[in-house]
Amino acid sequence: MSKNLSELSGRKGLTNNLFEKIGDAAKESGTPSEERLNELSEEFLIGKASTYGTATFYDFTKPENKNKKAYICNGSACVCAGTQQNVKEILSKQFSENEIGHMTCLGRCYENSAFHYQGKNFSGQDILHFKKENLIQNDLLNYNVKSTTTPLLTIPYSGFENHYALLKKALNQTPDELLSEIKKSNLRGRGGAGFPMGFKWEACKNENNDTKFIICNADEGDPGAYSDRYLLEQRPHSVLFGMIIAGYITGAKWGVLYIRAEYPEAASIVQQAIDELKENNLLGKNIHHSNFNFDFKIIKAQGAYICGEETALINSIEGQRPEVRTRPPFPTQIGLFNRPTVVNNVETLAAVHSIIKNGGEEYAKLGTEKSKGTKLVCLDSFFNNPGIYEVEMGTPLSSVINELGGGFKIPVKAMQIGGPLGGIVPLEKINNLNIDFESFAKQGFLLGHASVVCIPTNFPMMKYLEHLFEFAAYESCGKCFPCRLGTKRGHELTQKALNENYKIDRALFADLLNTLQQGSLCAHGGGIPLPVKNALHYFNEELKMYFN
Repeated sequence: MSKNLSELSGRKGLTNNLFEKIGDAAKESGTPSEERLNELSEEFLIGKASTYGTATFYDFTKPENKNKKAYICNGSACVCAGTQQNVKEILSKQFSENEIGHMTCLGRCYENSAFHYQGKNFSGQDILHFKKENLIQNDLLNYNVKSTTTPLLTIPYSGFENHYALLKKALNQTPDELLSEIKKSNLRGRGGAGFPMGFKWEACKNENNDTKFIICNADEGDPGAYSDRYLLEQRPHSVLFGMIIAGYITGAKWGVLYIRAEYPEAASIVQQAIDELKENNLLGKNIHHSNFNFDFKIIKAQGAYICGEETALINSIEGQRPEVRTRPPFPTQIGLFNRPTVVNNVETLAAVHSIIKNGGEEYAKLGTEKSKGTKLVCLDSFFNNPGIYEVEMGTPLSSVINELGGGFKIPVKAMQIGGPLGGIVPLEKINNLNIDFESFAKQGFLLGHASVVCIPTNFPMMKYLEHLFEFAAYESCGKCFPCRLGTKRGHELTQKALNENYKIDRALFADLLNTLQQGSLCAHGGGIPLPVKNALHYFNEELKMYFN
């Protein structure tokens, strides 16, 4: 991180954004020209190495992306389902090999066979009818959505007037009164870390600065998770409401939605919702005669899993390489353009409407002592009833798997819950787990996004570990040595053990995992040992042939 680069990028504000311009420069051919990168370096008074370093990092701006036209999903759910080779074979009949790239999880885990073409995502049976001259896209909501408790996140949208009547009422209260309700709710962040939202908002509120930002982290890159996609596409006003309230409480004037490139439809739908707010005079200056000014800006990401980490995301918006920052200082102190910034996940922000409507104490009645409210759980295509389910925190995992999911279509030996950095849960542990933070932590797993990717019985566990290490190495920001080198070494070892007559030294492997866990700067390198250790513990009989 460079504070100077942050200041230089911020000189022109959000409306004239360096990262956006780099993305725009890549639209025609897939990567910006050297000439255009030089022009941008002069315009923003930064070195050519900075614009080049940024452009060469992202999947959809790097030189390797040049002339790419179709992209095949290589997320864990699609890999385990075994559908993607067929997708590649069919696309290869209409595109040359150098025109086909990859995207990591398009949020179509409920039916797989996912691919992307011309700003749209396709999945399921789409590939069987795909013709690039005549695009037919299936329904965006063709998966199960159900609540087993008081629906807070999946509650039907009540219409613009009804929905925002609550905002007008809230703006008659003081920021302190609203913050009190948020703190009473004990809502913890739904992006994976489970950090108390009220504490984060209060920290930003207490900073003395005229310029503050609210960022919605909509770069949900965990394969198997599509709850953020659901909220952005089907409940965008819930997310926007939460951001406006956050701005009012903290004194921020801008809300930034950083939406992943793999969710192109979501960006369009959210922009339509923002336009509706503007048409109804609920954005801009002096909203509802409250002396509160607030506006939105959508930043379209360019393909980098690490941007799910809040400080890497901030660097990305600034047009820097999305490398993780050391903390402290925390973003609530020094964030976007060196100004106080709150970064919240989509699902976290979407929960705010029900808290303001019913009160923090009412929200806190749902859930467990330390995990309040409800949680969206994503089930993949191996379930008889794949889809998104809203459950009360503390719901037994067995109920989710067997009653809501309807059990498995084919034999499954484990589930990875919480994304690629989440634990690998063997079937025998299902009855020991509930959908809450403390239950998973106590058993040595991670709830994270509560996404469920099934590993079928016939899928080799070592092959899955190789897939995880390959993903982790590819997506590392490269800033710290333990992650940059360690994930690559992990991939090399597992790949060699799979494909050659080679056995991994257990002591060496344990040392590698320990170095990653203790030495990495963020949860990317620090988190990948968890599922690997789970696999070694619960599937030792299957894996021992690869070790000495």
